[in-house]
Amino acid sequence: MELSSILKPEAVRILSAASSKKRLFQEIADVASAALSMDAQAIVESLLERESLGPTGVGHGVALPHARLPDIDSVTGVFVLLEKPIDFGSVDRQPVDLAFSLFAPEDAGVDHLKALALVSRTLREQTVCAKLRANPDPVKIYAILTEAQSVQAA
Repeated sequence: MELSSILKPEAVRILSAASSKKRLFQEIADVASAALSMDAQAIVESLLERESLGPTGVGHGVALPHARLPDIDSVTGVFVLLEKPIDFGSVDRQPVDLAFSLFAPEDAGVDHLKALALVSRTLREQTVCAKLRANPDPVKIYAILTEAQSVQAA
């Protein structure tokens, strides 16, 4: 599995005005809605439902919100760089400025877990995160993410 098969260039965004976790989820859902041809509110509700099980802020300014959705065919990602970090309830209590959301079919099973592991490995690399934060351009961010993953595979 490769990041380029999960994340499309048009699903990478820079956000200047997400003031809360719920607002961030709305922004992510708007992007995902276009990519998945689904109602954005249903996506927000799925993200909030998953988040109620435990925070998806994994530390070091990174969050991996994810949800299973009906009527989608494959795992799909949305990446967001926040210009102003927000409180996310992360495990290390640090605000979040990098969010990679994954949406999987309800019966995805192993594919969903593989995608989460891939994204987690990629964003655990501090050099990758530093590059993402230093390049607030969606085209560059997409290149950094997909290049980082291919370098790790080598």
